[in-house]
Amino acid sequence: MSKMDNLRAMREARYEQARARGAQAATTATSAKTVSRTPVAKAANATITVEPDEPETSEALCGHRNMGGRTCTREAGHAARSHRYT
Repeated sequence: MSKMDNLRAMREARYEQARARGAQAATTATSAKTVSRTPVAKAANATITVEPDEPETSEALCGHRNMGGRTCTREAGHAARSHRYT
């Protein structure tokens, strides 16, 4: 075999491995979607009451949004010139 034949064989082997991985991921994703729907349907019928242990603090945040959709987590009216996004 020539060098080009070896390269072609290696490329075809990688292609087949990628196809096998893709088929396996597709079946896993399909089964994961089916499994995730079942608990949601059961949770919709249940009534859950949660009592907070700590009193809620009403610290208003700045709320400035950047172009990526993240919001500033500093307090409202902060004196800092920059925002902290999360």
